[in-house]
Amino acid sequence: MQNGEYIFYADESGDHSLVSVDSAYPLFVLTICGFKIVEYTQRTVPSFQRFKFRYFGHDMTVLHEHEIRKQAGEFVFLTDLTLRESFQKDLTDLVEAARFDIFSCIIDKRMFRADFFPDNPYQVGLSICLQMVYRHLQKIGKLGSNYHFVFEKRGDKEDRDLELEFLRIVAGQNPMRVPFEGFKLRFADKKSNSTGMQLADLTARPLGLAYLRPTQMNRAYDVIQSKLCTIKVPVSALRGIVIPSPKKAKGPG
Repeated sequence: MQNGEYIFYADESGDHSLVSVDSAYPLFVLTICGFKIVEYTQRTVPSFQRFKFRYFGHDMTVLHEHEIRKQAGEFVFLTDLTLRESFQKDLTDLVEAARFDIFSCIIDKRMFRADFFPDNPYQVGLSICLQMVYRHLQKIGKLGSNYHFVFEKRGDKEDRDLELEFLRIVAGQNPMRVPFEGFKLRFADKKSNSTGMQLADLTARPLGLAYLRPTQMNRAYDVIQSKLCTIKVPVSALRGIVIPSPKKAKGPG
């Protein structure tokens, strides 16, 4: 089977523990960003490289949403309001211009944990997102090729658990009851400086905040919401599972 025309990068926001729920951010958000490889290599990556050279003088910096938000590490210069506004505008414009699709699932653990369910939020979110990708590829007639899904390394046990769950889902143990042939899992360190991984990181939290605080200004969400996949997939009737759409995000309740 030949490699397909698309590449997929995943990241998450929040943790998937149901034991202790952070009241300030009681969500687990999984995001998979899909890029057409030609577009990714010829336009998206070069534009991000130019952005990094402009602000850092090199291309080794990893654009990490948490550090940018906290103005930490290499982003300490963002404490300067003028530089921060310029940086944020240029980065926002860059993300807006990048062509990719977002397949995402939000799990509100305040409601989700109240129900009996054998799987944890990560497993549920992964199943939903992979189904969305499969349906999307089916819709555009691109099934029948190998597609690589790149996830960030989190630890030996966590990576083994994710690999087993990924293999289970693509083997056909999913609500669609069909195998996702050609879906391949790859792990990468955050320090690998992958543009796709950084874009996935930049999209996850804004989606969660748009759901959690729908009236709060969210410039990042305004830019990425049009990239959200609208493919419908079977979703459990359990409470707390939300698939964000390009429409205005709906908050709790």
